[in-house]
Amino acid sequence: MTAKIELTGVCKRFGPKVVLDGVDLAIEKGESLVVIGGSGTGKSVLIKCILGILTPDSGSIKIDGQEVTHLSRKERQAVMHKFGMLFQGGALFDSLSVWENITFALLQNREIGKTEARKLAIEKLKSVGLGEDVANLSPSELSGGMQKRVALARAIAANPEIIFFDEPTTGLDPIMADVINELIVKCSQELGATTLSITHDMASVRKIADRVAMLYQGKLIWQGPVDNIDTSNNPYIDQFVHGRAEGPITVATR
Repeated sequence: MTAKIELTGVCKRFGPKVVLDGVDLAIEKGESLVVIGGSGTGKSVLIKCILGILTPDSGSIKIDGQEVTHLSRKERQAVMHKFGMLFQGGALFDSLSVWENITFALLQNREIGKTEARKLAIEKLKSVGLGEDVANLSPSELSGGMQKRVALARAIAANPEIIFFDEPTTGLDPIMADVINELIVKCSQELGATTLSITHDMASVRKIADRVAMLYQGKLIWQGPVDNIDTSNNPYIDQFVHGRAEGPITVATR
C-alpha cells in the first residue's frame, strides 16, 4: 500500500548547519503522526520541505507515490490542493472578516463565489463550535481560543486530504488547549484526513497522535505508537516526554 506521505533520506542544511540529516518517514492514509523535539531541531523545516516552501538538498519526498521535490509551479499547485494548514499563532488576516479568512484560498483561486463562500464558512464555523454571529467579526474581536478555532476552520475549509498542525495549542490555557485538541481529532476523523503535527505539548501529543516520531540533531531517533512513549526505553524521548533537565539532550547541547 502506498503511503500518503513518504520521505526517504531527506537532507537540508543552511550553510554549515545540518538541519535534516537523512530523514526517513512514512505516514499512512488517515494516520495522525506527531513529530516532537526541542526548539531548533528541524520540525518546521521538515514541514516546509514537504510543502515545497523549501527544497531538500537531497532525498525523496512523495505524496501519494508522486515525487514532489522538483515540481513545476503548476504541478505544485495541483498537489497543494490536497493540503490544509493550521499555522502557529493562527496567522489570520486582520484586514479580513472571519468568513473571508476561512475561505481566503478558495476566493483567491476563484473556486467559489462570495455568497457560497460565506455559506461554507458558516458551516465550517459550526464544525469548530462557533456560531454564525462570528462570521462578520474581525480576528481582533476574538479571544485567542476563538482565533485558533477560526484558523482550524480555515484549515479544513477545502476538505483537504492532508492537514498540518504547527504547534496548535501554543498560547492557550490548558482547558482551551484540550478543546482545540478534541476539535482537531473530530475534524480530522470526519474528513478522513492524514495529519502531521509538530508540538512541544505532551498533552496534545497524547490526545491527537496515533504515532509519534522524535527529531533530534536532524535525525528521527525514535518512532512508535503514542501508547509506547512512556515505555520506549529511549533515554532521549524519556527525557523529553517527562520534561527532565538532566539527560542526554542536556549533555549534547552544552
